[in-house]
Amino acid sequence: MLLDTHCHLQFKGFDEDRGDVIKRIAEKGVVLNIVGTQKNTSKLAVELAEKYENFYASIGTHPVHLFPSHIDEEESSFKSREEDFDEEYYGELVKSKKVIAIGETGLELYHLPKDKTVEEVLKKQKEVFVAHINFAKKHDLPLVIHCREAHEEMANLLESFGRNIRGTMHCFTGNWEQAQKYLKLGLYLGFTGVVTFPPKKTNPQQQIDLLEVLERAPLDRIVVETDSPYLAPQICRGKRCEPWMVEEVVKKLAEIRKMEYKEVEDQVAKNTLALFTRINA
Repeated sequence: MLLDTHCHLQFKGFDEDRGDVIKRIAEKGVVLNIVGTQKNTSKLAVELAEKYENFYASIGTHPVHLFPSHIDEEESSFKSREEDFDEEYYGELVKSKKVIAIGETGLELYHLPKDKTVEEVLKKQKEVFVAHINFAKKHDLPLVIHCREAHEEMANLLESFGRNIRGTMHCFTGNWEQAQKYLKLGLYLGFTGVVTFPPKKTNPQQQIDLLEVLERAPLDRIVVETDSPYLAPQICRGKRCEPWMVEEVVKKLAEIRKMEYKEVEDQVAKNTLALFTRINA
């Protein structure tokens, strides 16, 4: 069984042919966690999850949406609007039995608003992240944690809670030292199609470090994801990423670990069900 623990099937990038994408997902038998990033995308995630048997949702506020700023990346360009974590609003969404986690939430120091200092941004992000942590605990749900260019700050904040947090480090691309800190806290590591990319000529060590984590991390603490429509695996680069492409992440994991594909698929599925206990699959 394939489980994509992090995708954005509700995003506008799928509006024109979402039905066709869903057919391809069904053909592969993939179970999805459709992840919200703010109020409207969280609501859409829940609505989509409630329409399909093997679709589930996570709800929360992504740190880039805490301040208005222009986000420009290879696969998307948009203006984020300022939005706080509205516990009353999310309190209604979490009533759905299809909500399996809280997030995407966390810390982000890669995209920074031009009119704010790093200190101001981090202060706000930490306050909102802690609100998500407390909300997740209140509803006995795991967290989908975003961390970009902020591993030191993230590790310090999480360590202050001890091993009282359940969740996954979404799209982990750090090194083994960083990974060990999260693993010691009982967290899972989520890997995307990034693991299939060739090393960058400008910084090959980053990919070498990532593959070391893929090789050394306990297999029972790994989950796989796509982050679709972003981060298509190398074999599909230049195309929009779709949830069924999560199989390429499993293939890479099996290759690195020198294991059979089915053995790895079964283990990461077991991990996913252990973390996201509301999935009924």
